Amino acid sequence: MTIQSIKMPDIGEGIAEVEVVAWRVQVGDVVAEDQILADVMTDKATVEIPSHVAGTVVSLDAVVGQVVAVGTPIIHIEQAIDHVNIAQAAIKIKAEAKEVPDARSTEPIAPQDAQPKPQRQPNARSGDGRDSDSDVATSLKPAAAVPPLAQRLLADGSPLAGTASRPIASPAVRRRAWELGIDLAQVPASGPAGRIFQADLAALTPANAAGTAPAQAPIKSEAASTRPQAPISSEINSYSRNQDERYRPLEAQEVIPVIGLRRKIAQKMQDAKRRIPHFTYVEEIDVTELEDLRARLNTQYGQARGRLTVLPFLMRAMVLAVRDHPEVNARYDDDAGVVTRFAAVHLGLATQTAGGLMVPVIRHAETLDLWAAASAVLKVSDAARNGKATRDDLSGSTLTLTSLGALGGIVSTPVINHPEVAIVGTNRIVERPMIKGGLVVARKMMNLSSSFDHRVVDGMHAAEFIQQMRGYLECPGTLLV
Repeated sequence: MTIQSIKMPDIGEGIAEVEVVAWRVQVGDVVAEDQILADVMTDKATVEIPSHVAGTVVSLDAVVGQVVAVGTPIIHIEQAIDHVNIAQAAIKIKAEAKEVPDARSTEPIAPQDAQPKPQRQPNARSGDGRDSDSDVATSLKPAAAVPPLAQRLLADGSPLAGTASRPIASPAVRRRAWELGIDLAQVPASGPAGRIFQADLAALTPANAAGTAPAQAPIKSEAASTRPQAPISSEINSYSRNQDERYRPLEAQEVIPVIGLRRKIAQKMQDAKRRIPHFTYVEEIDVTELEDLRARLNTQYGQARGRLTVLPFLMRAMVLAVRDHPEVNARYDDDAGVVTRFAAVHLGLATQTAGGLMVPVIRHAETLDLWAAASAVLKVSDAARNGKATRDDLSGSTLTLTSLGALGGIVSTPVINHPEVAIVGTNRIVERPMIKGGLVVARKMMNLSSSFDHRVVDGMHAAEFIQQMRGYLECPGTLLV
């Protein structure tokens, strides 16, 4: 057997270090070539790390949340010298198992103070309850040609009993076993690679919970299904209904490490608030005519072109207003003291995902009409929520639009996406009484909450930019010109 060390690969683009955000395997697991071992995160995207060898995981050399430099060993895998394909070895053993008693039916060794004599199972060939040493020795001869790694595999790909030097279990399972006084070495494992689950603890009798030997051997053969089940401890059984539930007193505190995307978001927000002097400007907009136009367009063209939300109208208003206010479509390198203005509007769209806030980018938003903008919004937001957004999809924005939808509230203070200099946020649309032509009428109103980098954008220019957006949105026909 040889031990292969897998190092953190060079992901490219000058990335020197990454953060480990998830392990896909554990110690003792059998992995195949090209199987995904871990997920790591760069500044913008999550990358999967595959295995270039097949074998058994010996050690994980990094913990979740650890920042690892490129070239650092992160996992060690025990590999067969002759590189035998694990799946083929498992199939060969399965065929030979017809002539050999099932190794999984072996009784565990009882503690020295109780040492009950394990009962032998009837021999599959003789049927008289006696094992023939010569027959077993003869049937084991073909397996000698199988490499040691393959010999430790059952037909389903899991290792045989007794191959793990240490019981494999999650911290929650270990804690529960410790509280109940159960020796994990005496617990029959039902999981892959000999992993112990909460259900395995529940399968023990109350006597076993006190630390004695199991009253029943972990038989996994067909004969086991005919045996009566041992009584189940009610305390363990009630806990094992949900294996993911954490056992802790009500007064305990839960410590959640800030890792992965959540850490990147925290660093980004902290850097933005520390570096940028935010100037917030809020304006009220009458969107009654815009909503009427949107409803009419959806009725006439919705099925053929797709339905329109408010976002495409906002995008169109922003790119038109940028023509007269290029200072908001810029980036400020405060280290170099340089402001870069862009002719193209690469619009960032703040999107909430299960992992946290992401800002996918819609390239050249100034070239899109309403339906093309709606299609782009759907495409980038779905990619971000499904975890398919690449590093390029999440970088390079020059101006950002954010929306909380129906939860938009009345006013918000959006945080600028550093190193940009402006962000525009929408609040919810509400119907309120307004005075129009001397009459009190019901109008649909919406606030725009925007923030600007006061070092680059003066207050007057910020207000003019939002007022110009207001003019486009309150007279939506101008958006189509």
